[in-house]
Amino acid sequence: MIDYRALSDAHWRGEADLAGAEHPVVSGFVAPTELANGLLFFRSVAGFAVIDSGDGLVMIDSGTPRDTPRILEAVRAWRPDVPLVAATYSHHHHDHIWGTRPFDAEAAERGWARPVVYAHASLPANLDRYRKTQAWNLAINQRQFLGHRMAANWPIDYRYPDVTFEDSLTLRRGELSFEMHHARGETDDHVWVWVPERGWLFPGDLFIWAVPNAGNPQKVQRYCADWAAALRQMAGLGAELMVPGHGVPIFGAERVRSALVDTAEYLESIESQTVALMNRALPLDEIIHRVRPPEHLADRPYLQPVYDHPQFLVRNIWRRYGGWWDGEPDNLLPAPRAVQAREWVMLAGGISPVLARAAALEAGGDLRMACHLVELAVLAEPGSDDAHAARQRIYAARSAAERATMSRGIFANAAASSAEKRRDRLAAPDQDV
Repeated sequence: MIDYRALSDAHWRGEADLAGAEHPVVSGFVAPTELANGLLFFRSVAGFAVIDSGDGLVMIDSGTPRDTPRILEAVRAWRPDVPLVAATYSHHHHDHIWGTRPFDAEAAERGWARPVVYAHASLPANLDRYRKTQAWNLAINQRQFLGHRMAANWPIDYRYPDVTFEDSLTLRRGELSFEMHHARGETDDHVWVWVPERGWLFPGDLFIWAVPNAGNPQKVQRYCADWAAALRQMAGLGAELMVPGHGVPIFGAERVRSALVDTAEYLESIESQTVALMNRALPLDEIIHRVRPPEHLADRPYLQPVYDHPQFLVRNIWRRYGGWWDGEPDNLLPAPRAVQAREWVMLAGGISPVLARAAALEAGGDLRMACHLVELAVLAEPGSDDAHAARQRIYAARSAAERATMSRGIFANAAASSAEKRRDRLAAPDQDV
């Protein structure tokens, strides 16, 4: 079994490769470990746990579709004859909601009551949205994780919750209380769980050993200020053990509190800077290049941009308070981007000088500007072998230079698309809708 205390200590000291082997989001299924008496911890794409309450088992989050058979097998090796009586979903994302299925079947076979699943009242509507946008969600997750793993499908045969609540709900089983609290953060239906009798805290994805996933460029609205408030509320509990939605547990009240307070301060700083600049009526382009994370938190191993990117958080804050328009007048009712590209390429004297300049920028290390130019080239002449070859090369280099999973995946998808002489290999060809 894994010594999670030692591993957590190494993470805390900054010795873990959180951008690689110990990445908090893309790790595979690991054999579960009993972190404390009656607490079985699972680490997969997401972290989750099963707790022996003394009157049945309670599952906190429930893993991915791939995890489900192994969860039942591991739980039965640990507690052969104790039924799963309840489970909570921290939120609706696909890496947190699948593991109760085999326990439903087991309950029917063994004559037990089916486990009761608890979630926030907004969660069913989010699952309905996933069903409505199944193909879209498959495409954006394939794009996001291209550099790490490819999603094979986007299943929608969900196990909906049995009991939902708005603000808070306490479940009491045996000798334990499971206090469930709603807090908007990564999602509008997020729930964190506190077990006061043991000092165990389960924040879900409100803590993930990385810059909070509060900006994801392909996903729906996130809520920095609400998120920070929830982190500060959790920090006041004095938890001795925190089992996060991703990454390894944190042991000890001082470390738990520091991780939560630092993460709250990070989010508050990004939001306060962004809103202050919005209140000066500055355009989004200027704001995203002026906002900076707090310098005194830059060395925190649990606040590194290995998944989301600080600039993405700024964009999400803008979207929440300012809408979709970026403040640039020509972008309000623009000409099609391909038409713009043809005009700029014509002014440059054709595609050859544009590609030559892109190559010079690439050689000089300015991959950001090189991407702009090579994108114009492909838009202007989508059938050009030279343009796609340059685009493939430049975006592959850009992906390799990025730390954040989302940036790496999207840039890698652009490179893979140009290898097929397409702008986006995941986009369906034109057809009547």
